[in-house]
Amino acid sequence: MSTSLTGSKQRSWLQRRPLLRDAYFTDLQKGSYFAFIYSIVECVFMICLVVFDIYCLAEAQPGTTNHRYFGISFLFVYSGNAHVRNLLIFCSVISFFLAVYLLVSSIILMNALKKEHEQKFLPWLIAAFLFTVWRIIAIIFRSIANDIYYSYHQAILVIWILLIGTNVFFWLVVYSNYQELADITRLEDMAKLKMGTMSSLNASRSLSHHSINSVKNTQSNSLTPRGSSSTASV
Repeated sequence: MSTSLTGSKQRSWLQRRPLLRDAYFTDLQKGSYFAFIYSIVECVFMICLVVFDIYCLAEAQPGTTNHRYFGISFLFVYSGNAHVRNLLIFCSVISFFLAVYLLVSSIILMNALKKEHEQKFLPWLIAAFLFTVWRIIAIIFRSIANDIYYSYHQAILVIWILLIGTNVFFWLVVYSNYQELADITRLEDMAKLKMGTMSSLNASRSLSHHSINSVKNTQSNSLTPRGSSSTASV
């Protein structure tokens, strides 16, 4: 008994099921709902940011200078390599499609949470994982390609560091909820299988007793002589 307790205490959190016992500020179910809301907000923010970045890069063609005013004065000047600029546009396009993918999977996650159908958590888990990994790669590349001297790029870098950390946390919350529901489903399936096996065994036993009784009745009838119920003649 002490050995099993020691083994469970020494088990790392990566080997636990679920990985997280709760979402620290609430349980896993409610934490998954918060993850859904957070994903929706992040996707909308990402789509708006991508549209703005692509617009800025389209205006800032190498060798040109353009001015715009949207409450704040913008000076569109790009002094870098044209191929790097194209890569920045490519990063924005990929981010747009991943944001749309995450948005759709978030809607699927909402329905899955209502019905507690853990298998439908998988699209969101895959989308959130791909989106987070891509944002790590994209923000590193953008921070190198763009000049961090400007406050806009500094703010974007800080924002995405915070968002990526939050993405990892909520991914662990939803994945832990998925593990918990999967374990419950497995136990329910085992219980149903056991009940089905017991009922089939009981049915086979009752059938066997019925068969034995039928055989006994048949044998007793065959041993009884025909016409044994004769009447006495005078």
